[in-house]
Amino acid sequence: MDKKGILVGVCRGERRASQKTKIAGGYLHVNHGLDGDAHAGTVKEISLAVMEDIMALNEREGIAAGPGDFAENLTTKGLKLAEMKVGARIRVGNKAEIEVIQIGKRPEEMTSGFNFQGHTLLPTQGVFCRVIRNGRVRIGDAVAWIAKEKGEREI
Repeated sequence: MDKKGILVGVCRGERRASQKTKIAGGYLHVNHGLDGDAHAGTVKEISLAVMEDIMALNEREGIAAGPGDFAENLTTKGLKLAEMKVGARIRVGNKAEIEVIQIGKRPEEMTSGFNFQGHTLLPTQGVFCRVIRNGRVRIGDAVAWIAKEKGEREI
């Protein structure tokens, strides 16, 4: 599994169930989420998507989605989120850490804001997290899976 990647999108939105706006960076707060985002303070503080999944959907469907178009806060490249399990931890930048709390989104949780031109990634490929260590995050920051499962050491 690819355990390292790069942050290619930091995105926030003023309203829930809407696409997010790409910003240069932001601050992740423990038990809160991304400053200024509508989901901050909720159970699912941070959502993630993988740029490779977005690009594959773009090519397959002839669309031009980018970071934030699927209502995700963080868009990564090179880090295989699909292989992670609930409880996995991810370091973003130098200090921030997030923990996976849910993989995918149940159909009853879906709203129209979570799709781009009728297409969505969240039901099967979205990853939802909580912030477990404060830190500033910026586009271009390293992201790394830090294993916390039995028998694994931090990389």
